[in-house]
Amino acid sequence: MSNVAVDMRGISKEFGPVKALDNVDLLVRKGSIHGLVGANGAGKSTIIKVLAGIYANDAGTITVDGKALETITPASIEKEGVHFIHQDRLLVPTATVAEAVFLNNEPRAGIFLNIRKMKCDAAALIQKYFDVEIDPNTLVRDLSAAKQKIVQITRALANNAKVLVLDEPTAALVSAEANSLFKVLRDLKNQGIAIVFISHYMQEIMDVCDDVTILRNGQNAGNVETSSTSIDEIVSLMVDRDASEMYPPRDHKIGKPILEIENLTRKGHFNDITMSLHSGEVLGLIGLLGSGDKQLLKCMFGLDQADSGSIRLNGTDRSFSAPSQAVRAGIAMIPEDRRAHGVAVDLTVFENISVASIDQRSNKGFVNFKEEAKVVDGLIGELGIKTPDRFLPVKNLSGGNQQKVVVAKWLSCDSSVYLLDDPTVAVDVGAKVEIYNLINRLAGEGKGLIFVSSDLEEAVEMCDRILVIYKGEIVGEYKRGEVDSNTLLAVASGASVDQREAS
Repeated sequence: MSNVAVDMRGISKEFGPVKALDNVDLLVRKGSIHGLVGANGAGKSTIIKVLAGIYANDAGTITVDGKALETITPASIEKEGVHFIHQDRLLVPTATVAEAVFLNNEPRAGIFLNIRKMKCDAAALIQKYFDVEIDPNTLVRDLSAAKQKIVQITRALANNAKVLVLDEPTAALVSAEANSLFKVLRDLKNQGIAIVFISHYMQEIMDVCDDVTILRNGQNAGNVETSSTSIDEIVSLMVDRDASEMYPPRDHKIGKPILEIENLTRKGHFNDITMSLHSGEVLGLIGLLGSGDKQLLKCMFGLDQADSGSIRLNGTDRSFSAPSQAVRAGIAMIPEDRRAHGVAVDLTVFENISVASIDQRSNKGFVNFKEEAKVVDGLIGELGIKTPDRFLPVKNLSGGNQQKVVVAKWLSCDSSVYLLDDPTVAVDVGAKVEIYNLINRLAGEGKGLIFVSSDLEEAVEMCDRILVIYKGEIVGEYKRGEVDSNTLLAVASGASVDQREAS
């Protein structure tokens, strides 16, 4: 019997003038974890949607467990044992855990549902595969992100899954939850199940995968074994550039303070924060979950209001009761959850990018379309947004390219201060480099940037100065070259604070 679980050969797919896939191969062995990586728009989502029966391929063949499949639908591919664990956890929020596990596969006693068996079997399956207890009566909406992921995978296993396709499975998980998931995946692999693992996190790919298929611009860029390759080699294949170019150099002069915060306090979030941001400076603000860093950004942007303290912008005391006031004053903010708070998916790329800056290119109610188009096209090129033209609806872009549109929208404002809340989270390495280049360009123009990042190495490489916040207070300040990621993590975890208190 063949050792191949999924064999996709010569797959091509076009959307109008866009060739999303061009003669792509994907071969996944039984009892293996196979990584699928590529820059945003490289074709990862498209080839998976072809396998899922959401898109029909224009050319190529698909074989599952030795059986050639001529026509695929989402229902028919599940009958072949291929199940998809989506990033957005597509579960019915009002269903119970037992109902979600056995959706469309409910045990019956004659014509009636066997509710007792469904509950017992759901609890037993979760215990068997994940070694955790989840009440089968709990509603899906009341579960954590990690437990919803468990329910999704259990549903697939209850349907005798032979192949699991996981799309960014750790995006909403903390480290301990991700490590538990990896253990389960290795156990499933040892039982002969094939797993396709899609992730932007290269270290996860190296830690959990046996083989990796790399896509670039809709084509195969390489297929490697993790045991005989490195992250740098995979990244180089993804973006067609040396991984050493990941963090572009920046050489510019840092000027006078443009944003000064004094004794700012919001009860329950941060206390007595005093800091300054200079023109031409990239200032890192680093803290672990719940440290107060993100709430501080919200107060600077008018999303929240401080209880006390002051904000001074370009020498003038300011108070923002709404984001619109901050924008008019010259402050822009790129939010962390860009898909929820950043794009209007039914509007075009042009409309999304220009909406925040339209007043700057208007006169007496008339918009200078030529000037606006020049700005939009420039940002599309600079950020590498993959779109055939500026009038494509944003919903037709890949998730990563939608995120780039949000970045472009706020960069078009020509603000003096930019608040960047994890601007590179969940984007591929190629897109990160493009965002880093834009950050350097803005700093070179004398803008001030506050950079909140959950990637400590990124903060070390990109920031001129770093402030560390712990339990709502600034506990460390470092200039470029004075600190490494391990020290940052220790300080952000409160190690230095605990040592000072002990002494």
